Amino acid sequence: MTETPSVRPANTGVRQTRPRTEGWTQKKDADGRPLLQFASPKRGKPPVHLADLTVAERVEKVKELGLPGFRAKQLATHYFTHYTSNPDDMTDLPAATRSDLVAGMLPPLLTEVRRLETDRGDTIKFLWRLHDGALVESVLMRYPGRITLCVSSQAGCGMNCPFCATGQAGLTRNMSAAEIVEQVVRANALIAAGGLGGKKADDHSMERVSNIVFMGMGEPLANYNRVMHAVRTMVAPQPEGLGMSARGITVSTVGLVPAIKKLADEDIPVTFALSLHAPDDQLRDELIPVNSKWKVDEALDAAYNYYEKTGRRVSIEYALIKDMNDHAWRADLLATKLNERGRGWVHVNPIPLNPTPESVWTSSDKDVTAEFVRRLNDAGIPTTLRDTRGKEIDGACGQLVATTEDEAAAEALM
Repeated sequence: MTETPSVRPANTGVRQTRPRTEGWTQKKDADGRPLLQFASPKRGKPPVHLADLTVAERVEKVKELGLPGFRAKQLATHYFTHYTSNPDDMTDLPAATRSDLVAGMLPPLLTEVRRLETDRGDTIKFLWRLHDGALVESVLMRYPGRITLCVSSQAGCGMNCPFCATGQAGLTRNMSAAEIVEQVVRANALIAAGGLGGKKADDHSMERVSNIVFMGMGEPLANYNRVMHAVRTMVAPQPEGLGMSARGITVSTVGLVPAIKKLADEDIPVTFALSLHAPDDQLRDELIPVNSKWKVDEALDAAYNYYEKTGRRVSIEYALIKDMNDHAWRADLLATKLNERGRGWVHVNPIPLNPTPESVWTSSDKDVTAEFVRRLNDAGIPTTLRDTRGKEIDGACGQLVATTEDEAAAEALM
């Protein structure tokens, strides 16, 4: 693909705000560039859980614990269908060995530290403590006809994007496949108990999580193997998995090109989302540090390759930031780059950034947002302004971060 010129038009008279950090210092490498962390720091591994294992491995593990292999399926039924790890609920297991079997196969992974809800009760943010004290968050949202869970895949994040709260502390560690899946199981348990409000009388959707977005803490494709194991467990039929539709699962990335190509070969038709946020390398180098390794056109080529191999339309995520990336010429450039690769392969989701008073990171004005969306739609690019949820509980995109208050609450539980 020939690279489209990305220099903005001269003498436009538009204001250009440059990205910068506020209230924290961005980690830099020896050359002064934003530090990227792809490898997980070495920490104690979480205990092996049923959701970390294949079906065959579960049977072998149960046998190692001195019980017949068929008990593995019974455990899976309780966990993936009834959303419980409580041995008292598992009366079909032998009473004498039940507690030991559950302890060996379903060890505790997430401890709930706190739960914040919106006034309507249709959005809930969970703060979880992992076995080693690391903190992660997930956000549960009810929409008409569906229930979406935004899951974390890493504690912290190593991509170091200056506008994202999650990346400020860097990468603590990768999450295990079971820690990822456990977020869904715990959300389903809460829903089954009637803990998610906001449902209307004419909404007959299932009372369990129907959609997953890997847009919580972490860069999913930097934890590739564990994320894919979690996805396979989510789509595996019950009782061996959660029985979800792959089409209801969205895997997002800031642009790890080799991993995007690998994802296209998985033969699992998840929805793929590229967090682009700028169509020109000049700005994206500052906004998304991984752009120093894989440029805009490389990321878009990989995204188009995903569409070609899977037939699944790609989503482009674009956080609109006032006077930074919301210029009309950038909408035109984005449309040109997308249309150069074909028609009908992509959908753009502009996201109004959560406004912060007097911050460089402020959402675009409504008329500017409308013009940006109009230009894309007029160029034949389907574009929908995303409805952001959870801003009042700091649960919206880019807001997930473990605060000092969160850390104190977690310490109090130990």
